[in-house]
Amino acid sequence: MKIQIINGPNLNLLGIREPGIYGSDSFESYLPKLRAAYPDVEIAYYQSNIEGELIDKMQAVGFTYDGIILNAGAYTHTSVALHDCIRALKCPVVEVHISNVHQREEFRHHSMISSACQGVICGFGLNSYRLALEALTRPEP
Repeated sequence: MKIQIINGPNLNLLGIREPGIYGSDSFESYLPKLRAAYPDVEIAYYQSNIEGELIDKMQAVGFTYDGIILNAGAYTHTSVALHDCIRALKCPVVEVHISNVHQREEFRHHSMISSACQGVICGFGLNSYRLALEALTRPEP
């Protein structure tokens, strides 16, 4: 099974950026733990601060991978282009957020991409990625 994790703008600053909200671990320090917990899953990782590059990556893997875990960052709340891309893909996409966006500023309460995604996981810190991976790799009982 092949899963692509895609992180959007400012998520390259995890561990530095607002640790009270996002924690003190970088994604690069978390990823080996996630890979070790799922040795039978090929987990690819990509991060960009540029919307078009996120779309290019989703189009590159969205027809051959088994799923995408997407933390679109602030583009979650603004990008019709990401929404349209997700709708066009063959594989399922799970939207994730490290923080509980519903406990934050009002503008973060609406996602432009949720309706195109298989599901949404938020508020569990970096563990949100593991929960999304669980959803993509385990069939429902």
